[in-house]
Amino acid sequence: MTERDIPDSWSSASGRKPDQNKRLSRTEQFGETQPFDVPATGSTSKSVKRRKKNQTNTNSEETAQLNSTSGKWPRWLKSWTLWLVLLMLIPSSVGFLAMAMLLKLPSAPNCPSIFWPLASASVRLHCAQLAASKQTVNDLLQAIALVKQLPQNHPLHGEIDRFIEEWSRDILKLADQSFQTGNLEEAIATARKIPEDVAAYKLVDEQVDKWQSIWSKAEATYNGAIAEVKERRWQSAFMLSAKMLRVDNQYWAGTKYDQLNRLIATAREDGDKLGKAESLANSKVVDNILEAIKLAESIGQESYIYQKAQEAVPAFGRKMLELAQAKLDKKDADEALNIARQIPESTKLQGETDDFIAIADAKRSAWLGNVSGLEAAIAQAQQIDPSRPVYNEAQQLIARWQLEIEDVAHLEKARILASQGTVPNLNAAIAQVQLIPASNPRGAEARQEIGRWNAQVETIEDQPYLDRAEQIAIFEDINSLQAAIAQASEIRRGRALYPEARKKIRTWAGKIERIQDQPYLDRAQELAQSGNLTAAISTAQQIASSGRALSQEAQAAIDDWEGQIRTRENWRKAQEVGAAGTPEALVEAIRLADRVSNNSILRMDANQAIDQWSQQLLEIARTQGQSDIARGIDIAKSIPRGSAAYSAAQEQIKTWQDFLNPQPEPQPSSAPESLPFPRSTTINGQ
Repeated sequence: MTERDIPDSWSSASGRKPDQNKRLSRTEQFGETQPFDVPATGSTSKSVKRRKKNQTNTNSEETAQLNSTSGKWPRWLKSWTLWLVLLMLIPSSVGFLAMAMLLKLPSAPNCPSIFWPLASASVRLHCAQLAASKQTVNDLLQAIALVKQLPQNHPLHGEIDRFIEEWSRDILKLADQSFQTGNLEEAIATARKIPEDVAAYKLVDEQVDKWQSIWSKAEATYNGAIAEVKERRWQSAFMLSAKMLRVDNQYWAGTKYDQLNRLIATAREDGDKLGKAESLANSKVVDNILEAIKLAESIGQESYIYQKAQEAVPAFGRKMLELAQAKLDKKDADEALNIARQIPESTKLQGETDDFIAIADAKRSAWLGNVSGLEAAIAQAQQIDPSRPVYNEAQQLIARWQLEIEDVAHLEKARILASQGTVPNLNAAIAQVQLIPASNPRGAEARQEIGRWNAQVETIEDQPYLDRAEQIAIFEDINSLQAAIAQASEIRRGRALYPEARKKIRTWAGKIERIQDQPYLDRAQELAQSGNLTAAISTAQQIASSGRALSQEAQAAIDDWEGQIRTRENWRKAQEVGAAGTPEALVEAIRLADRVSNNSILRMDANQAIDQWSQQLLEIARTQGQSDIARGIDIAKSIPRGSAAYSAAQEQIKTWQDFLNPQPEPQPSSAPESLPFPRSTTINGQ
């Protein structure tokens, strides 16, 4: 125990001299007292010293004072019990203080102020433990640095190695906490701070490799999900995001997983919006495409679909441009210009749109078909700047329209001539239009006008032949018709009225053939009415095979007569077969009689016979059913539907079938008396 650790009371007690103690004891023994303002016993070192000084310097005065006051002490100071208690308390207090000072531990060293080259191992270990207890990376590294410099043969080396191993693992745990919170680089840097010459350093590379592997796999999964999102494969993206829950890292399995799910959900909403926009754009309706552009533009920049949406906007605008071009190809310039002017600037097609509008506006002027319109079109096309992509097209159109101006002048002059409608004027118009080369822009139009005017000339020249032929054919006898045909045949093949002339010639030739062949057909019909169908067919066959005007009519009559012959034959056979009276014969007779045509006069007789034979079948079936019900059923089933006996036959069949297959009688069901249903019990949930 150092002197600075001993209380002041301990110094005063030890500094008291023995003779003073003896004198004090004698004084107390003989009942001597101090003045009233001085304590009876000295409790502090200052009071003892003061009393010593007074006793040394004024010994004589003290003696005189004591003698003079001995007779004046208070009564309570003369009590021996008080002095006994005081004598017991003072030594015990002094002993207690002495023992406390002896047992007091030495004070802890002040680590920051220690001069480390001279510090002992125990002091180093103690300060290292204090630093390590703070559980920070720097303090743990400082703790390792304090103790790892001790020599290998030091007695505390084993314990120090154990602490270094523990503190190194604590650093790795702190690094892993950084890794779990998403700071990979910080975690690696923290782990790399562990000194390479400690035993625990072998865990650093292993832990770093593990972290990097986990991190790279998580990043690959995350990036894969993002790639699927960009391609709008939502199911695959959600499946990849679910894999992140199994990543051994709180940052990826928690924060990044939640972030990815929110991202996928938002992207899916944007994807649905973009899908709707694409569907609208594919409808090829201008208003729908404009709505599609608005939907695509509403997708925010933070969305992973934003890039695709931005790429879709120009594509939608190009669809509008294609619609405008399709209208322009159909020479609907007004609608084409209307569509093009609605294309938004956000499509970034303003340059192409302006070029299209310039070309379309020029074409609209050119399509007016007159010289002034063509000149206006040329002036509009000449305003297109040479730097524009459509400049070459504009120059080609200008050259075409310049040629077309000359063609239009020829066409206008020719049309004025042709409007007079005379053959000389029409021929003059044709000659004027023939000045336009076929390769010129209006060459095709010129050829059409030439064909039309040539047809007018031919019509004027050939119409008299056709008119005379119609006047001759009005008598409709063979000679007049033949003369009309000859007159109409004057119109040559390839002329304008040739198709009409041929049509009239075919009509007149048909009339001649009818006049010539009608007697033969009339004769055949007379033979048929007399009942000689075979002779009638033979007579009409000559006309049917000739291919003349009455051939189809003759063939129709022949088909009818042959049908009548087959009907008679079927009726005759039915009567012969039905006469046998057996079930099989009656069924066959009914089948043959049913072949009689509904248009034949024999159909009524056939119907009556069918009813009669059906009734015979029913009677046979009932007779047979008395001995063989199955046979009776088979016979009754052969009675045809629609006959008089059909309903009765069906009822008989049902009666026999019920007899052969009787229905089981329903058995009354009663619940066992021993197990009645309680009133509260429900059956089938009711």
